[in-house]
Amino acid sequence: MRLCVPIPCFFPKMDFVAAIHRVKALGFDAAETYQWKDLDQDAVRRACEETGVELLSMCTTEFRMTDPSFREAWLDGLRESCAAANRMGVKRLITQVGPDTGAPRAQQHQSIVEALRAARPILERSGVTIMIEPLNTLVNHPGYYLWSAVEGFEIIREVDHPLVKVVYDIYHQQVMEGNIIPNVTGNLDCIAHLHSAGHPGRNELQYGENDYKVIFAAIDKAGYKGACGLEYHPLMLPEESLMEAKRIYGESEGRTAARQ
Repeated sequence: MRLCVPIPCFFPKMDFVAAIHRVKALGFDAAETYQWKDLDQDAVRRACEETGVELLSMCTTEFRMTDPSFREAWLDGLRESCAAANRMGVKRLITQVGPDTGAPRAQQHQSIVEALRAARPILERSGVTIMIEPLNTLVNHPGYYLWSAVEGFEIIREVDHPLVKVVYDIYHQQVMEGNIIPNVTGNLDCIAHLHSAGHPGRNELQYGENDYKVIFAAIDKAGYKGACGLEYHPLMLPEESLMEAKRIYGESEGRTAARQ
């Protein structure tokens, strides 16, 4: 498993290209971001090619999938985001599904499925994978619809397309469902990327109630070949925090840095 650096978590005020070079200097080969519209896309691609740092994911510009009246806006945002992803060499996009509208959950579930089905031609043309994101509603995202990764997996299997997956955030799911290892290892066919943070607090992994060494070892043993983003708010100095994460959870623990 590769450890991935979400640049906004650690270097929010740094020029993005400089941050890519900093990620490389710290010994990482994977990064991700969220908003992309303000980036110099060609400069970002050059920086990634120069350093060998892969920009693994970024976000779509539109998030409302639970309400069918917003579907065309979401699809337009997806087209725009896929074009930007292609320009920067990014292979995955994260999308939130939007708020709970108050409509029956079965209707909102179906709206998400239909939006993802409508997205398939866009994804096929671009070669980009879209990843829906279950989030916790108890601490960070009150009012959000998709709090259950189990429901997320159900959605992915209903859509049934290789470019439609889940980003499984261990922190969010520890808040909402727990059962982390069985839910990840039993659904690797639905998961394209992982996120992590210590709970409670959403800080360094080693400061939370989960033993991430155990979790990562089980996920590796199950055959996961992707990456895990260190998506937390560091209590330590950012570079010190990343180096400590690398020391505790990096290749020294037997994980491979092999690319997918």
